[in-house]
Amino acid sequence: MKRLSIGIAAAAAAIAGAAMPAAAQNEQFFPLLVYRTGAYAPNGIPFANGVADYLTMLNERDGGINGIKLTMEECETGYATDKGVECYERLKAKGPTGASYFSPLSTGITFALTEKAPGDKIPLLTLGYGRSESRDGSVFAWNFPAIGTYWTAADVAIQHVAKELGGFDKLKGKKISLVYHDSPYGKEPIALLEARAKMHDFQFKAIPVTHPGVEQKSQWLSIRQDRPDYVLLWGWGVMNSTSINEAAAVAFPRDKIIGVWWSGAEPDVTPAGEKAAGYKALLLQHPAGKFAVHADVEKHVVAKGKTQSKAEEVGQVLYNRGMINSILGTEAIRTAMKKFGNKPMTGEQVRWGFENLELTADRIKELGIEGMLLPVKFSCADHEGNSRQARVHQWDGKAWKVISDWYTADDKVLAPMVKDTAAKYAAEKKITARDCSKEN
Repeated sequence: MKRLSIGIAAAAAAIAGAAMPAAAQNEQFFPLLVYRTGAYAPNGIPFANGVADYLTMLNERDGGINGIKLTMEECETGYATDKGVECYERLKAKGPTGASYFSPLSTGITFALTEKAPGDKIPLLTLGYGRSESRDGSVFAWNFPAIGTYWTAADVAIQHVAKELGGFDKLKGKKISLVYHDSPYGKEPIALLEARAKMHDFQFKAIPVTHPGVEQKSQWLSIRQDRPDYVLLWGWGVMNSTSINEAAAVAFPRDKIIGVWWSGAEPDVTPAGEKAAGYKALLLQHPAGKFAVHADVEKHVVAKGKTQSKAEEVGQVLYNRGMINSILGTEAIRTAMKKFGNKPMTGEQVRWGFENLELTADRIKELGIEGMLLPVKFSCADHEGNSRQARVHQWDGKAWKVISDWYTADDKVLAPMVKDTAAKYAAEKKITARDCSKEN
């Protein structure tokens, strides 16, 4: 009887597969974890729109990737870890080959999915966020914190402070505070900042802000009392504009605040009005503005009414970041197809695509994103990409202006931290690190 049941189940599966339309067998599925509601929606919406618009543009302009149509489905997380996990479980097996990859847009959700992705063999593309040590692909085989971890960001922020002061030696005796979202996201830079404080003998203080970040009066009264030389801001959503307003209320100079790249977009400054003028933030490489790729998006997506974006949003910081997220993901799939053929890729094949993804200057120009992204190359060992660079831009009251040259995070500081923390994680989870010298 047991053998008969298995036979019936197999036959049913075969019938279901035969019943699936041929077109559906030739589709690449993209699960989109979004938050269009709640306290973080003002930031989550433009990112989600940039992600979706680029995928739609590839369908409209090119018919997908190498003849493979791209399909997508959004799932609302509200930035909540439990809802993010529910969305993951619901979407991971959709499409003929399952999910291509997941982009959680939340460090908390990333921490949870890091435990699940290896078993499901689905990559996590965490563009500019997630676990900083997950750049070590020998241990974190499925995580890709592409083009910037929070340790990279914190290191660049300290480099910029040192430059404004006149050199690293001028950091001695200074006070630098971190106002951070009290979550895995906000806590990520602390280890690097503590290491830098020890190296340069400056005073470092970490100041948590409870979700969602609309109550910060006590934190900024403390800052007024402490009188730090600089404040670093690791906020998200409404927390960022609240921080700027509270800084103004205690007369803390906005040009002495440097936000991480998730605290440096239009929704972070416009609610604060004139109070935001002078505020600075890091750039995750790309600035605001329109580039060659935007003409295709406007022609094939916006003009056809196939977007949820507002016209003024196209080209803003977070919209552009969403596009970059989809560009990296689709280019990884394109890379995988060169090895595995022009068909829907499995998550395991997409991971190979990420680890072998190289965007040269020529390819970046072909994609229409020259000026948005530096050349980058990923590998088994390096899931961040070899370009650990960032700049600083400043809000002048009306627009963002790039005010710095490129900074490169100091790998003499970062690499040992990555190696040590990844090794501890591997020991805790009983993971045998891959030998990347033998990976192809």
